[in-house]
Amino acid sequence: MKRIINFFRGWVEFTVTGVFPERLYNLCAQYGVAFWGLVRIDAHTVTMRIAASDRKAFRQVAAKAQCEILEERRGGAPFFALRFRKRYAFLGGLLCALAAVVVLSNFVLTVEVTGNETVPTAVITAQLRRLGVRPGRYGPALDVRQIAQEALLELDELSYMTINLHGTKAEVIVRERVAPPEVRDKDELCDIVAGADGVILRIEALAGDGLVQPGDAVLKGETLIAGMVRLEAQEYSGLPPTFFSVRAEGKVYARTRRTLTARIPLEVQVKRYTGESETRRALLLPGQRVNFYQNSGISYSEYDKITESKSLSALPVTFLKETVRAYVTETAALDAEAAQPMLEEQLHTRLAVLIGDGTVEREQFSAKVDGGFLTVTLTAECEEQIGREGPLKDRTGEVETKDKEA
Repeated sequence: MKRIINFFRGWVEFTVTGVFPERLYNLCAQYGVAFWGLVRIDAHTVTMRIAASDRKAFRQVAAKAQCEILEERRGGAPFFALRFRKRYAFLGGLLCALAAVVVLSNFVLTVEVTGNETVPTAVITAQLRRLGVRPGRYGPALDVRQIAQEALLELDELSYMTINLHGTKAEVIVRERVAPPEVRDKDELCDIVAGADGVILRIEALAGDGLVQPGDAVLKGETLIAGMVRLEAQEYSGLPPTFFSVRAEGKVYARTRRTLTARIPLEVQVKRYTGESETRRALLLPGQRVNFYQNSGISYSEYDKITESKSLSALPVTFLKETVRAYVTETAALDAEAAQPMLEEQLHTRLAVLIGDGTVEREQFSAKVDGGFLTVTLTAECEEQIGREGPLKDRTGEVETKDKEA
């Protein structure tokens, strides 16, 4: 730190010769003349450095100490600047460069988004671009607090946003909204019904009447745990049973058989590039685009456009290179052997979603080609929880039916 300070205030190195150089040290301390870099050459000669502003005082102190001084060299910012006192063009260019760096460093060149996991960065930057936060904008002119509040009103998935300007970078910090847990209405009455066909393995009824037993075969939609609970009257009372309704809760595990199918055409449309291409260049300035081509239309009916951009680190300027490649679509045959593993993977994913935490006991794939399509079928035997909530069914008709049968 002292070296930096001494550089900016400038220094002068002297060679001091005297009978008693030590007396000079004491006088410098007495008159407040700071010195450093003391090097003793012999018993009567030393070299030392003095601040440029203390040169006059140092000469007076040296005369009082009866020492001879010889200026050896100078250094520091003041003497460096004096070299250019007559080079006006160079000095003017230096000042202009410093001013350009100071001004242009306030333009936004990059927008960086952090803190998002599910909300795509492109969605956030697109909304900020509409509000004015984009490369090329003058940073101090942006009301970042107001922009962040307006962006939050448009992006419902976010709960917090702040925008910090660090020179040429706009740092956007976001926090995603935590979805509230699904609130289940405990007063809503329901049954537990079968979500798939299967054979019951076990039933865990927490509330309601269990209507099935292990080994029973059930169909999809059949009631497994009834929310309308039946209470039998006292024996020999002759009274019919009574019912009261609750929200049925519980889990029912069953052995199921799942059959899933996926298909894909064996003829697909592919691109074949013709070799024709166009290259167009443009320059992006703050709020303006400069094209280095005349015709903005594209003569090809089908084409791909590849855009390459390069930004300058110190200027709000971006160079664009657009390459347009023409192609035609052709029909190509799809290799069935290569497509089958892809379809099998898709069926695996669908099966995992269907059975949830269940397990697959056995599975078998079959494939056939028919009508220009490859069809792959997955047959799997699983153990899964098939209980699903369903509407409450009226069970009072059970008493009337039994009475009629009697």
